[in-house]
Amino acid sequence: MPFTVKFWGVRGSIACASPQYVKYGGNTSCIEVNLGDRRFVLDAGTGIRGLGHEFLSDDVREAHMLLTHTHWDHINGFPFFAPAFDAKRTVHIMAGHLTGGVGIQDVLASQMTAPTFPVPLDAMKANLRFEDFTAGESFQLYPDVKVRTAPLNHPTGATGYRIEYGGKAACYVTDTEHVPGKPDANILGLIEGADLLIYDCTYTDDEFPAKVGWGHSTWQEAVRLSRAANVKRLAIFHHDPDHDDAFMEKVEAEAKQAWSGTVVAREGMELMLD
Repeated sequence: MPFTVKFWGVRGSIACASPQYVKYGGNTSCIEVNLGDRRFVLDAGTGIRGLGHEFLSDDVREAHMLLTHTHWDHINGFPFFAPAFDAKRTVHIMAGHLTGGVGIQDVLASQMTAPTFPVPLDAMKANLRFEDFTAGESFQLYPDVKVRTAPLNHPTGATGYRIEYGGKAACYVTDTEHVPGKPDANILGLIEGADLLIYDCTYTDDEFPAKVGWGHSTWQEAVRLSRAANVKRLAIFHHDPDHDDAFMEKVEAEAKQAWSGTVVAREGMELMLD
């Protein structure tokens, strides 16, 4: 069965709905991984609304949702994920960054409470299965699908994912901050030999010094990591809300010149691992 990755939301921090964000997209983080009849969702930013409609159209009955973390731009589309309101569906929701007795179900429920949201979590009639794990663990979601994880350097924590199937691997590494000149060993171990790396490229190297401590990285660091880990293809992801289409066009041209295996993620883009 084919191994495909589709981008439903590529923006970081906050959704951008204006004419300057049409080419690359303004919805926040959401990616679909399709392994034949098995569907995976990576993050639940505003892009998940469109994905949910497609799931209903395709009559997807079961999906696994893997969350990097629970900052707003990665979960604020969840209340608009239509399949979660359908009793015929099952959604397995996982997160690896939460500690202190607060789990992923608690966090998702808390954002769906008055006075900030009128529809509570228990209005979702699908079979919602919530599972917390510790970043760094590995697990088999199906006999032929392995998921490896790694902790990332981000305020309140985040989790990177590697999905392996049919001899191919796709890695999703956002949100994370690098230390200049010191490649992150956790990330290098996770992405080694991957067919596709989707990486937090919020800033450029020139912008980065003013953003230290904000928990994000650069497209140049993504290229450095990809080369060091023998990654086959890199997708620049988590575009800064101040980076409009004109800015991203410049990033795309510079990144492709720096490393030919680079693409800039756009809403609706679909990549096949082959």
